Amino acid sequence: MDDELYMREALKEARKAAQEDEIPVGAVVVSKGRIIGRGHNQTERLNDVTAHAEILALSAATQTLGGKYLTDCTLYVTIEPCVMCAGALAWAQLSELVYGASDPKRGYARCAPSLLHPKTIVRSGVCADECSQLVLDFFAQKRG
Repeated sequence: MDDELYMREALKEARKAAQEDEIPVGAVVVSKGRIIGRGHNQTERLNDVTAHAEILALSAATQTLGGKYLTDCTLYVTIEPCVMCAGALAWAQLSELVYGASDPKRGYARCAPSLLHPKTIVRSGVCADECSQLVLDFFAQKRG
């Protein structure tokens, strides 16, 4: 199944973030069966609160396409996007959002469920256990 294949690519990005001591969230943007943008959290490295995986993947994808709209694209991200990222996805007119684990504390669905573009199709729960465990392990290591 394509969703799992591309979520595994997002998980690779999330592991890069963990190796860099960043919260392990990863994202890839796919267009016509091809990954056109990748990103992982880099807020610490760049000293930038907006350097979330989704934002970086969107920026890479728009550079690849040469335009700001992602109307025929799917974003795969390991954790449910926050409100900031969901707003960016709406502005980009993203066709599909696929995320792994829900984020009941900071996810857009709790705070602003109608924030995405009205035509964006959302699927959740893809590789959810693995996506969630990566974050849980990261924070357990931080506390331990």
